[in-house]
Amino acid sequence: MRTSLRTILAACCIAASATILRAQELSAPGLPADTARTCPPAAATAATASGAPIAEHPKTINEKRRERGLTDPRNLFVPKGQWVFGGTASYSTHTNEGYQFLIVEGIDSKGYTVRVSPMIAYALTDNMALGGRFIYSRTLLELDKAELQLGDEGSDTDLKANNYYSLRHNYSVAAIWRQYIPLGRNKRFALFNETQLSVGGTQARFTNDSPVKGTYETGYTLSLGISPGIVAFATNNMAVEVNVGVMGISYTHTKQVHNQVTVGKRNTSMMNFKVNIFSIGLGMAFYL
Repeated sequence: MRTSLRTILAACCIAASATILRAQELSAPGLPADTARTCPPAAATAATASGAPIAEHPKTINEKRRERGLTDPRNLFVPKGQWVFGGTASYSTHTNEGYQFLIVEGIDSKGYTVRVSPMIAYALTDNMALGGRFIYSRTLLELDKAELQLGDEGSDTDLKANNYYSLRHNYSVAAIWRQYIPLGRNKRFALFNETQLSVGGTQARFTNDSPVKGTYETGYTLSLGISPGIVAFATNNMAVEVNVGVMGISYTHTKQVHNQVTVGKRNTSMMNFKVNIFSIGLGMAFYL
């Protein structure tokens, strides 16, 4: 009887040992993740039992950027291989009759300004496009008369302008780089930033007084600017865009010839870090 009990106890011990060994094999590397997670490593179990914190691998800069979502490839707005055609246009006109502005009195003038800027770009990668833009503007001002008065009666200074005429043409070509930033998972609205590297020229004519005195002016400009904006899709292929210049660096060289005799030159450079309200553009674009 005692021998039978000893045999049964030995068999139970052997079965228990086999079960423990089998559990350890299931937690070994190379098995499915769900199975391995059911049996934590001995080191982690020991660290948890002792109350010591488990060391975590520090995140890299690229991992933190992906968490922010700006470089998340799932935030697709403009896919690779898409063409973008668009542009902006504006026109304004004015007429003054006996108008007074601050200390300038009796203004009789008329004029207009027209500006067009077609654009073409190609998406080399998702949410990024390279292309070109052409910009042309024409400004006309005809001032029949205006009077500037400074001081009071008896000691005032009176300056007058009569028969002043000004016509200016500006044209430039720019290489552009666009980066689109989707607003979350929204597929209709997105922010974009347009960087422009442009070179252009200008021509202008000025005349005044009687007999007529005239000045002819030519020049060129080099500039680097940034214009952020927002784009809203009205349809799947047509969008409305609004952008504004906020900063830029420019260099301008101008040459004047007065009455076909006197020659003058001017060089100007400027670094601008403020919003330019005169560069606000509203236009349309087609994504094909």
